Amino acid sequence: MPEPHHPPRLAVALDAPGVPPRHDAAHYTALARLAEHGTLDFVTLGDRFGGPGPDALAVLARIAPDTERIGLVPTVTTTHTEPFHVSTAVATLDWVSRGRAGWTVEVSTTEAEAALVGRPQVLGFARTGKDPHPAAPPAEVWSEAGEVADVVGRLWDSWEDDAEIRDRATGRFVDRAKLHHVDFTGRAFSVRGPSIVPRPPQGRPVTVVDVTGETDGPDGGPSPGTGDLPHVGVPPRGGSRERGRSRELGEGARREVAAARADVALVRAEDPQTAGAARADLLARARAHGRAPGGPLVLASLPVELESSGDAAGLAALLGDWFAQGVADGFHLRLADPVRDLARFVEGTVPLLRERGLLRRSYEGTTLREHLGLPRPASIYALAREAAR
Repeated sequence: MPEPHHPPRLAVALDAPGVPPRHDAAHYTALARLAEHGTLDFVTLGDRFGGPGPDALAVLARIAPDTERIGLVPTVTTTHTEPFHVSTAVATLDWVSRGRAGWTVEVSTTEAEAALVGRPQVLGFARTGKDPHPAAPPAEVWSEAGEVADVVGRLWDSWEDDAEIRDRATGRFVDRAKLHHVDFTGRAFSVRGPSIVPRPPQGRPVTVVDVTGETDGPDGGPSPGTGDLPHVGVPPRGGSRERGRSRELGEGARREVAAARADVALVRAEDPQTAGAARADLLARARAHGRAPGGPLVLASLPVELESSGDAAGLAALLGDWFAQGVADGFHLRLADPVRDLARFVEGTVPLLRERGLLRRSYEGTTLREHLGLPRPASIYALAREAAR
């Protein structure tokens, strides 16, 4: 594969499986500031219905004023959340962070999670009028997630950038001609719009999809190999075959959502061949959806455990090697112990990456889109209005 012509994008998870979630904002603020000191592009924070811990989006909105440049990307589950509310919540995060918001699209497939939100009847009922099994198949909820991502983007576009007038003399707050109904009808919901939040600073906050979820490999089965990862202290991965088969059912749908809607796709891989194959597949799917070459950005999502300074140096070598092979546009690090490992990464790995020209020494832009090299999209309704003139 050809060597990429841009530095690798770098992101890190603030949470980790097996590590109890914290309920104090100071913990997450300290981690985000440390990632910012290392000039990473963004941090992620996972979330799920029924899981322990605070709401990821609310946490990152809380710490946004205490950070300046780092991107903030919470997980948002679309299955039991109204698309209109997803749109306004993520737009609000973009406003309070001054253009540093993104969101990771996720779904819910369990009966217990459906019951928690009083939604025992999900997609099948909306389609047939019959009471179905409460837990919809993964492919079905991922199809819905794709529609949610679509309408959320339309809602962000429903206010043109200059829709706000704020003219005290005339008492006009908005130019109504620049507010637009989205009039979207999906398989399980409909949204009229427009949004109640002005267009976000980034136009559209960055949409992220983890295309392999919690599977053991990109095809839902065991990874074909572990490559060089054990040399940087990556812990062995667990998970039952049953869970792998279940996740595999939604694998294709996940990838289709990423190919059609994502700005950034995360691919869990433990060797460069797996990452490269997944990247090629995603880009091929994206072309089939009519997207421009190069999108979405594909980050290899790696489990990492840094037990020593030697591990930190080994990780720098591994990232540089994978990136030189062109198998990913960057990396998303899932740390075994975020407090310990992020400190060792920033203190030990970051300087080595900078020496090799693989990481910025300071931020040049202020928004997450600028960090990632993504253009700010124009409102589809503004474009349509201009074209109709």
